[in-house]
Amino acid sequence: MADTVASARELVKIYGKGEAQVNALDGVSVDFERGRFTAIMGPSGSGKSTLMHCLAALDRPTSGQVIVDNVDVSTLKDRALTKLRRDRVGFVFQAFNLVPTLTASENITLPVDIAGRKVDREWFDLVIGILGLGDRLSHKPNELSGGQQQRVACARALVSRPAIVFADEPTGNLDSRSAAEVLGFLRRSVDEFGQSVVMVTHDPSAASYADRVIFLADGHVVEEMADPTTEAVLDRMKSFDSHGRHASTDTVEPTKTLVGGDA
Repeated sequence: MADTVASARELVKIYGKGEAQVNALDGVSVDFERGRFTAIMGPSGSGKSTLMHCLAALDRPTSGQVIVDNVDVSTLKDRALTKLRRDRVGFVFQAFNLVPTLTASENITLPVDIAGRKVDREWFDLVIGILGLGDRLSHKPNELSGGQQQRVACARALVSRPAIVFADEPTGNLDSRSAAEVLGFLRRSVDEFGQSVVMVTHDPSAASYADRVIFLADGHVVEEMADPTTEAVLDRMKSFDSHGRHASTDTVEPTKTLVGGDA
């Protein structure tokens, strides 16, 4: 069995009570392989973002077990959870989540600085070079394009050499060219650095960069696809639409953000 970097076992997440109760996750069990790029897809309200938030220790499941880099997340207190997110997990969000008063360089090294560790300059320079940010390090976020801001966020996610990077709709605010640049870097980080990446996306083209796609519907894992293509993923998503799945819970998944400093 391949080495797993993250696992969910019988994961349940319930929001609300009584008639307003929604089972966002209903007994999900899934493994994510180390050194692989996995995409999570499904209709709105299928539970995909909730699953990632629980895996990334941003939200606590109602019941079930989450293991990240051989650590049982469900047993950790708040301080230990913060340390896990800071030391073992990288985050890339749709909204970039950069600190506006810091330069690109300061945003990138923020998690390492908060942890009180020294930045590995050789690794920093390698990541910056691959992302083409060398001439943007002194710029503030408002002086950068959306694509440049997301590349800064990618560099921040990788600078501490995390066990796993979680990317939540990382191309949602980008044009097609910038999206391809960010996705190409995530793909390269897996192929060349052995990074593990889990990405939530609604975009079949983005999912085609992954090694594997997991499809959720109604809080369940319903299918997996290896070596996805844009066309194959699009066809699978159309089948969800044709069955009208999850039409009643389109807005139940709360969005969560995490300021870079907490990562």
